[in-house]
Amino acid sequence: MTTTADAATTAPAPAPATASADYMGFVGVTTASSSIMKVFPLWADILGLPTRTLVGHDLPMDADPAQYRAMVEQIRDDPHHRGALVTTHKMNVYAAASDLFDELDPFAVSCSEISSISKRGRVLSGRAKDPITVDLALNDFLPTDHFARTGAAVVILGAGGSGTALSWALAEREDAPAKITVTARTQDKLDHLREVHRQHGTREGLIEYVVTASPTEADALVAAAPAGSVIANATGLGKDRPGSPLTDAVVFPEGAYAWEFNYRGSLEFLHQAEAQSSARGLHVVDGWRYFIHGWSQVVADVFELDLTPEVVERLAEAAESVR
Repeated sequence: MTTTADAATTAPAPAPATASADYMGFVGVTTASSSIMKVFPLWADILGLPTRTLVGHDLPMDADPAQYRAMVEQIRDDPHHRGALVTTHKMNVYAAASDLFDELDPFAVSCSEISSISKRGRVLSGRAKDPITVDLALNDFLPTDHFARTGAAVVILGAGGSGTALSWALAEREDAPAKITVTARTQDKLDHLREVHRQHGTREGLIEYVVTASPTEADALVAAAPAGSVIANATGLGKDRPGSPLTDAVVFPEGAYAWEFNYRGSLEFLHQAEAQSSARGLHVVDGWRYFIHGWSQVVADVFELDLTPEVVERLAEAAESVR
């Protein structure tokens, strides 16, 4: 259900359109556990938003298309619902309900995902913000000349929405790596990603698509990467489900950047990297800044704001107080 309370809250989705005040939505799996529930009211004050209310729409990982369509229809038809951020379900929302949107941005169409749902009058818009937000988060910790200077590569564990976005951002980067390897447990996900890159015009040979049926196979790819490589966990394991795409026996490359896209959950990948941090000289990065950029970009989209880097830093500082 929706709420009229002037504070962050959660509700199952779909919910009846009974709110009497404006609110923003959050489509996820376990939205009540997210720090954004405490952060959003603080950001609303900083940005002067018309509401401090955030409503969670929780859907199971295996939700059927009808559930996604009902959720999108609720957002579309409730005049008080300003829009929503979509996390885990962004590819499923596109697959099940893209025809309900009046406009989709090129990223959404090319990547077949929707991470931001916004409304402009009666126009319902779907956008894929991840290629932008993942690049912002990457630039927060990786030197701008890293790949040219070191010859390092990238291994992206996971070919879902976040993995697709990172591969897209890296391919567009001026200092692009010589090689990007993307893994998935099944061939169909890699075939979809390959088609995304083909349509986008990504340079042939830049990206290698590898099925890793077991964590041991993923271990081998990580261990073979050059020193200084970026190893990213974009699988969702460690957040939506416990576990890691790697085994505890994995050997990270010397001086690697181990990037855990998640900031909450069991975070097994993060702990595996931390265990080797000193011995292997690793740079271990969690998903907090990715979280900050992802949310701030969607909030800006929903409420039609332009965010300067200075404002984003103010939002980041406010978020730290509740981390």
